[in-house]
Amino acid sequence: MAIKISKYTKRAITGGVISLAVILTGSFLLGELSGYEAKVLIKNSLSGLNMLCNTIVLASATILALLLTLLGLSSGTKSKLKDDHYRHVLLIAKFDTVVFIASLMSFLLFNLPITESDNVPNNWFNIIYYTSLAISSILSAALIVVVLMLYNTVVNIIKIVGLGETDHYLTVSEDEKTGAEKSNEKN
Repeated sequence: MAIKISKYTKRAITGGVISLAVILTGSFLLGELSGYEAKVLIKNSLSGLNMLCNTIVLASATILALLLTLLGLSSGTKSKLKDDHYRHVLLIAKFDTVVFIASLMSFLLFNLPITESDNVPNNWFNIIYYTSLAISSILSAALIVVVLMLYNTVVNIIKIVGLGETDHYLTVSEDEKTGAEKSNEKN
């Protein structure tokens, strides 16, 4: 089953891509580095990279837990929500889980004592440095996408549950309810 991507999800992904471009541009403006300079920069940035990965792991785990609360709130509303709402929440959960796993794996990777090893040639440190910048940029942009997707879902729930909008595109209208009841009666 293919998941239909809503305009809100496309907007969140666009925001993530823009943030990725800004982060990568800022990172690569440092210019070309020698192997020794890259090794020193890796040593100095490892604690920050580990903290970033740890923060993303904690944030994505918290978001997964909050999605359960969101589902409870969604199912408890007077308005009947369309399947698109639950598909969107499922998409957030899937994407958030990927971000969680990638961040955790990156955290473990960044904890390898690569700068202490004598077996790594100096010219490899450039590759390692730029790869670590790319990984941290992608993880940051991915978390931005998850947060923007979650923001759109929260806004919709506020409109439906808090403000009582009944003509929202995610609520089942009376005509749709009547049509569904009639088809159930026929079966």
